[in-house]
Amino acid sequence: MSGHSKWATTKHKKAVIDAKRAKSFAKLIKNIEVAARAGGADMAGNPALELAVSKAKKTSVPIDNINRAVKRGAGLLGEAVDYQTIMYEGYGPQGSALLIECLTDNKNRAASEVRLAVTRNGGNMGDPGSVAYMFTRKGVVNLPKNGLTEDDLLMAVLDAGADEVKESGENFEIISEPQDLRAVVGALEEASIEYETDEAEFVPSMHVELDADAARKFLKLVDALEDLDDVQNVYSNADIPAAVMAELEEDD
Repeated sequence: MSGHSKWATTKHKKAVIDAKRAKSFAKLIKNIEVAARAGGADMAGNPALELAVSKAKKTSVPIDNINRAVKRGAGLLGEAVDYQTIMYEGYGPQGSALLIECLTDNKNRAASEVRLAVTRNGGNMGDPGSVAYMFTRKGVVNLPKNGLTEDDLLMAVLDAGADEVKESGENFEIISEPQDLRAVVGALEEASIEYETDEAEFVPSMHVELDADAARKFLKLVDALEDLDDVQNVYSNADIPAAVMAELEEDD
């Protein structure tokens, strides 16, 4: 959920914390299995698998779990792995748009659980295409400022294909085309600049600013969706201003 909002920073901080949890491990393992099934177990000839394994290692998934996932995905353990990527669309508080990305081996279960989570938490499901047009697939790198300026970052990543650098609270976001994401990350590593997350995300073209009551409901809705095993990512154009986020944090 990218943008000039406190929510973007909060989401990425939450992602770093969640990475320590078994739920996040399960999602990373699933990505490894899918990549191995699509391109085989040899990382040298399967860039998607190399990336999935690298992300799992970065978030401390045990190496035995990673190796088992590679073998299972590639069919070397005699188990069939067949996941589908499905996008669901919906609306949250104040008409905010939701894109819900699922990776599932049971489409009916995923549809039913997503619908239940959305409707129980004050949202509404949308028809295919109802909100997808508001989002564009982009490469997004999130990193702490650590004394850096926008110009410092631009000098490091512009030649690698970065489109822009945005401020997001105490962090920066570097936006690129998805195919340039690996080059941008490589340029950061070459410049010894540390980053927190690098993902291909759906970035909204416009934002809906939420008040405190709507923001509270929105965060509850997103938490309910992210708790579902089949949900890999939730994207939204919801913008929670810094003052509203501070108010919510005081309530906790």
